[in-house]
Amino acid sequence: MTYIIILIVLFLLEFVYFKLADQFNIIDKPNERSSHKQITLLGGGIIFYLAVVIYFLMNGFQYMWFFTGLTLISAISFIDDLKPQSSRLRLAIHLMSMLFLFFQLGVFEMHWTLILLSLIIAIGILNAYNFMDGINGMIGVYTTVVLGSLWYINNFILTFVDERIIYYLLLALVVFNFFNFRKKARCFAGDVGAVSLAFIVIFLLGMLILKSGNIAWIGLLAVFGVDTILTIIHRLILKENILIAHRKHLFQLLANELKFSHLVVSSVYALVQVLVSVGLIFFENHAYWFLAISILLLSIVYYAVKKKYFYLHLQLKTN
Repeated sequence: MTYIIILIVLFLLEFVYFKLADQFNIIDKPNERSSHKQITLLGGGIIFYLAVVIYFLMNGFQYMWFFTGLTLISAISFIDDLKPQSSRLRLAIHLMSMLFLFFQLGVFEMHWTLILLSLIIAIGILNAYNFMDGINGMIGVYTTVVLGSLWYINNFILTFVDERIIYYLLLALVVFNFFNFRKKARCFAGDVGAVSLAFIVIFLLGMLILKSGNIAWIGLLAVFGVDTILTIIHRLILKENILIAHRKHLFQLLANELKFSHLVVSSVYALVQVLVSVGLIFFENHAYWFLAISILLLSIVYYAVKKKYFYLHLQLKTN
């Protein structure tokens, strides 16, 4: 009954936000880099932060450092949705938020090289999640798979976090997917949604990896991770500025140039991640080998599709 009430509260909070977004014109207008063609409400992903606020208030203020970092990074991201902020300010807040998160995880007890590596991976996940909001359904359905996998691991393999926080977040995803997993999305996550959700996923994955000592669990993000890393490499080969927004991700090519439905592309990414996650769980004792093979196969698919169809992106850009 408690979770039903929380679900209703989250729906009500989302509706309230929609009213405010309408009133204050918090919208996303399509541009040449967009994968959508209509004006859409922005910032619907604020529901992820609100779900954690409810969890925090109802469950003894657990994970204080994590919550502090999440609040900071969600605040600057929401402000950025309202009015673009300087990259220096955003980077400073992101780094400060990561410091709080690393305190929560106990990362500062590790060797400095591992701290630096952890920071690079965390910043990479934050940026990858920002791109994930590019097509309808992607960020919501993909993260549902990620959190579902984390829930299973937490309940049946290794307890690494209070399971209630995962439940609250899954309920928030139900709400968000209801409005975003559509042909014509009612809202986008916005920076506040994408960045806060990435921060939460980093926290949960960090808790799991540090508790288990098994870094192969990073494979719970393998599908989008491969797309992101190979796209960065591709752009470096093209001598592009990787800090500038673009439409060169494989999922963008599928949705924009090849005209696959956004929902189909999002579902395929999620389903492939299900296969990888199930494999990691089933072959836990050989997780590194399974992850290596998975990354290799995903990379081959990425390369093959990009090699065959990337010319369509170049033609569209020329026109």
